Amino acid sequence: MKLADVEKFLLALPGATLSIQWGNDRVFKVGGKMFAVIGVHDDKTSGGMSFKASSESFRILTELPGIKPAPYLARAEWVWLDKPARLPAKELKAYLTRAHAIIASGLPKKTQRELGLTA
Repeated sequence: MKLADVEKFLLALPGATLSIQWGNDRVFKVGGKMFAVIGVHDDKTSGGMSFKASSESFRILTELPGIKPAPYLARAEWVWLDKPARLPAKELKAYLTRAHAIIASGLPKKTQRELGLTA
């Protein structure tokens, strides 16, 4: 997947927002909590991407080439990919959807309702 396609997918997730932090990094959040980050150099070149993973996914993903524990966030089971193409598009979308769900599930119930994440 190209970076623009990844961004479009992330922003289509329920309640997802984008903020630019730490220079040019694109930080995707739900309810104010980040679930994915795309590092961007000079507004074009990817500095890789990170996202929250489940314990099992963290273990599996970090054994693959080009994927390692995310700097500063490894203890929270975030992974870092040197490029989105390290995973097939379908798998990447599934992992990003799960990252969103993991973070959203930790939000207060009221916030989840306000964002339309629960009934």
